Amino acid sequence: MRLGRPKSNHYSGVRVDVIVGLGNPGQRYRHTRHNIGFDVIDALAQRYSIAVRQREAAALCGIGSIGPRRVVCAKPQTYMNASGQSVAPLVRCYLRQGEWLIVVHDDIDLPLGTVKLKRQGGDAGHLGIRSIIAWLESDAFLRIRMGVGRPPRKEDIVDYVLSPFLAEEEEARQTMVAQAVTWVETLLEAPGQPR
Repeated sequence: MRLGRPKSNHYSGVRVDVIVGLGNPGQRYRHTRHNIGFDVIDALAQRYSIAVRQREAAALCGIGSIGPRRVVCAKPQTYMNASGQSVAPLVRCYLRQGEWLIVVHDDIDLPLGTVKLKRQGGDAGHLGIRSIIAWLESDAFLRIRMGVGRPPRKEDIVDYVLSPFLAEEEEARQTMVAQAVTWVETLLEAPGQPR
């Protein structure tokens, strides 16, 4: 599966990392478990004064700097299961050899409050990651996995991930978002990474 590049940008030729938070567009899904990737992008945007408003490659995007590196922060607007349709053209437009694609997403296989880094590999049943792997024809990208836990009954998974965090889980959500922001900063500033 191939998509063309988005419209040309004035950062062509500049080394730019792409940071993608996965989620679903629309007020209905705001702050749901499935949209915690969007929450991380919003937190990065606020911390580094990046306006994530530009529409490009079926995503809301913003360009700015995190530490020494130029970044594109993106929130795909394709709905979760078609995330690759947005991510693939952004990667083709902005990434050069050596730059990062970092994808932040929810993970029901991790307990609530757990944040883990995964460097590549399969989708583990996450349909947003599955779509990105299919469209990129590669699994070689960084993932920041945000633990949202599992519902008591397996048949409730869809409703569970599309539901907001409970009031008693809000502190854990905020802590995870802060940890993910720190992970992004650490990855982009790690010694030995390309500049």
